[in-house]
Amino acid sequence: MPSLSFLPVSVRDACARRPRLVRAGLATLVLLCVLGGYAVLSTDERPTPGGPVSLATGVPTGVYHRYGELLRPRLSADLKVRVAVNSSGGSVENLRRVIDGVDTFGIATSDAVADLGPADRDGLRAVARLYDDYVQLVVPADSPVQRITDLRGRRVVVGLPGSGVELITRRLLSEVGMNDMEHAITPVRIGIGEATQRLRDGTVDAFFWSGGLPTGAVSDLAEHWSVRLVQLGDLAGKLRDRYGPVYREAVVPADAYPGGTETPTIAVPNLLVTRASQDSVLIRRVTETVMENREAIGREVHAAQLVDPRTAIFTDPLPLHAGAQRWYRSVKP
Repeated sequence: MPSLSFLPVSVRDACARRPRLVRAGLATLVLLCVLGGYAVLSTDERPTPGGPVSLATGVPTGVYHRYGELLRPRLSADLKVRVAVNSSGGSVENLRRVIDGVDTFGIATSDAVADLGPADRDGLRAVARLYDDYVQLVVPADSPVQRITDLRGRRVVVGLPGSGVELITRRLLSEVGMNDMEHAITPVRIGIGEATQRLRDGTVDAFFWSGGLPTGAVSDLAEHWSVRLVQLGDLAGKLRDRYGPVYREAVVPADAYPGGTETPTIAVPNLLVTRASQDSVLIRRVTETVMENREAIGREVHAAQLVDPRTAIFTDPLPLHAGAQRWYRSVKP
């Protein structure tokens, strides 16, 4: 029998007369402790798994990166771990970084997710649908380019390699007969920050961009120089027929940019993605942080105002991670 010296004398004497009862009682106590501990550790009160967390975003002047920078301190405080925000070329690169384990999370357009091979897509899960990107074809106000077909033979920024911009640009040009992008136009592969400067100094004729509204770099350009958007909305149905419901027709409102006009275009949802193997407690807490800070972040990144638990669960073509599902179910009315 284990030492009972910590008990009063009278209790020790009683225990000595009933050793079997004592052993049974101790066994019951141990079992209750084990089960109680398991119950605690099986709930979302478990400590968040340790180690750094990282988020792949996009170019430094884009909405992805700004959103990530505003989310970073909130995640760090809630998870009590170091959180890094890593700039990148965009959606396609972000997905590869998450798949390869370089980053814990990534922001990517749903068309880039759908473009993955089945094996890669099966290894990913969604945390949330965030906001929609709007495809923007920007030209000088006095440009002769009135429709996308007028780009033939011109110098056009098509986004960085590995970006969602490049993916959608190639698809749009293909829909209007410019299947060989390399010969139909002179493609320029740079980010949005450099693209606005190149348009202004005349070394490119137009640039494509896919981002939340408003995109800061485009706003800054329109504030100081006269530009306009070329309508792309008539291609939304064709893209949808060919690539599925990741695309929809949308409108860039007149007040999105200084001097703007209402412009039909194409929208594609953004997803916050992670690996299917990530710990459910971590994902639940990240989901909670993303959703509970949407209004605060939305005051600085307008697109983030559209993040909403009621729509965040619609993450096709990826299923929700089990940890994210747990959070959404916990707040369901």
